[in-house]
Amino acid sequence: MGSREVLRAVNEVGRLGELVVLLGVGVLAALVMARMRLPVIAGLLLAGALAGPHGLALVTSSEAVATVAEVGVILLLFSVGLELSLAKLARIGWTAALGGLLQVAGTSLAVLAVVVTFGGAWERGLAFGFMVALSSTAIVLRGLQDRGEVDAPHGRFIVGTLVLQDLCVVPMMLVIPLLAGGSGPSVAGLAWALGKAVVILAGLVLLARLALPWLLRRVDRTRSREVFFLSVVVVCLGTAYLTHLAGLSLALGAFLAGMLLADGDFSHRALGDILPMRILFTSVFFLSLGMLFNPRVVLEHPLWVAGLFLALLVGKGLLAALAGLAMRFPARVAALSGLALAQFSEFSFVLAKESQAAGLLGAVEAELLLAAGVLTMFVTPLTLRFFPRLAAGAALLRPLERLLGARGITEVSPDHAALHGHVVVVGHGVAGRLLTAALRETGQPYLIIELNADTVRAARMAGEPAYYGDITSPETLAHARVREARVVIVSINDPEAARRAVIESRRNAPDTPVVVRTRYLADTQALHELGATDVVNEELEAGMELMARVLRLLGVGSNELADQLRLARRRHQPAVRKLTIPRRQLIEIPELAALKVDTYRVPPQAWALGRTPAELRLRSVTGAWVVGLGRDGNLVGGSVTDSRLEMGDRVFLVGTGDQLKAAAELLTRGPAQGSVDANLQEEDGGEGEA
Repeated sequence: MGSREVLRAVNEVGRLGELVVLLGVGVLAALVMARMRLPVIAGLLLAGALAGPHGLALVTSSEAVATVAEVGVILLLFSVGLELSLAKLARIGWTAALGGLLQVAGTSLAVLAVVVTFGGAWERGLAFGFMVALSSTAIVLRGLQDRGEVDAPHGRFIVGTLVLQDLCVVPMMLVIPLLAGGSGPSVAGLAWALGKAVVILAGLVLLARLALPWLLRRVDRTRSREVFFLSVVVVCLGTAYLTHLAGLSLALGAFLAGMLLADGDFSHRALGDILPMRILFTSVFFLSLGMLFNPRVVLEHPLWVAGLFLALLVGKGLLAALAGLAMRFPARVAALSGLALAQFSEFSFVLAKESQAAGLLGAVEAELLLAAGVLTMFVTPLTLRFFPRLAAGAALLRPLERLLGARGITEVSPDHAALHGHVVVVGHGVAGRLLTAALRETGQPYLIIELNADTVRAARMAGEPAYYGDITSPETLAHARVREARVVIVSINDPEAARRAVIESRRNAPDTPVVVRTRYLADTQALHELGATDVVNEELEAGMELMARVLRLLGVGSNELADQLRLARRRHQPAVRKLTIPRRQLIEIPELAALKVDTYRVPPQAWALGRTPAELRLRSVTGAWVVGLGRDGNLVGGSVTDSRLEMGDRVFLVGTGDQLKAAAELLTRGPAQGSVDANLQEEDGGEGEA
């Protein structure tokens, strides 16, 4: 081995050592954040800043880290695409998508106007606008998933906006090289670039619909997890590479590949297999983002960095909130959406790199923008953790909410304007629909308040008294007439909104009972302290049902099962309804598994006509016994063994297969023919085993 090879080997080992050090610092930072109950992503960003070349210089060669981080963002966005299929995007609704388009366009134009006002070229302003308009899909989605708020009203708007932003990267990446031409992009050039993107997307869709299912079905037949995993990686990296050859980013290609694969039958398996690699590489990705932060830039240009940071956090957040209000979302949803979307994006770094290579972004400008961007990404996980409690933003947006007509409850119909003694149902998901169906069947008046415009539209088409409104708003409570209501039911997926709904309901209607559905048992006590009359939490109810079913399968007696359920209730929360225990089937009890239930219909001329089961001595002769007798669609009361059989009666029998056959022949032909024909039961009208 020559000296050059030795130096190369030593260099590679050194890079591996630095990567290990970086991951170790990341683990320590994550442990500290977990101990402080803060998001892990913030710890990874902080660890990267400390260990990077601009911090303690524990990692100086960033090439290896950058390579791993690039693979990490590819896998990250591939997995994000797997979780955001075309079908799921359709469920998000056009309202959220259009709001996202307003946010991207509004932010880009606002930045363009600022740059041009201060004497900058419009090409540079548009490039800056593209970078600022995008938000971090990885950080925001992770925060929403951890809080269980993806399906909350603000979660739907945020997800729709993020997806729209990611899709806008396609034309942005195509336009940036054209902006560097000086005179701006020609119509023909822009049309060619967009046409190429459309062709690429159409080809990917066609490939996903035709080739991928065929390929993955054949790979699945090998029953090899390794082969399936390699196939998924090839699909991910291969699609990314093809889009890169066409002039698009690797990360964008991976995102599109995941989104197209998500509509197939193997999306969940692919996500499960890719998850361990995604966790490793994306952790390195966030560490590498932290390494980009240069404290020297902050010290040398503190006002510029602070100004850019505030412009992103406040200005961009306000523009996103205005986009939500323009789509008639209530002030609280708009404020939460603005806070969640006010940060730099993973794609923004890619666009910044492309803009710098095209001469649209100087080195100093890039450093300032990256420093402020990393700071916003560090703050975002903390904001996502605490932002539902920040009600000031919603209060500031109330006047705009009224101006834009963001609430529909103010337009209550005359039929519901004078409701009294009704039930106010907040949230019309699965639980809400079950409740309103029961209220409708029992003739109880009710009113539905929902923050999802598509859900309200569908409910109104079905004839439901549904209105679009924010239950945390005093105006909404007044129009829903909670003072005259018999009870308010809060069944929504936004925990903080549920708490505020209890507070506002108690403040505006102190005598009206409030029943709340919550996800976690830990929230029960806090909701009671806020004034909730009763709290039903999914965690406890699911645990009780799971315990009952498992103990039943294990053969635990009904009395023991009832005792365990009562004990669990006393430990956690009493139930209003009577304790019920799921009944076991015979096949679930090993000792009785051989027994079957049979129905015998008494035919004309049957030997058993006019006789009672006691006279037939059915049990002693055949081993089967009568457990019930049906006549004219009803069970015969009194003693079954003393009831005389009539034509058409149903005799319910229990026994083994042979015993039931013998009983049917005895009932039909009498004791002399008790074992003549095993098929007489079917010929004479017996119904077989139930």
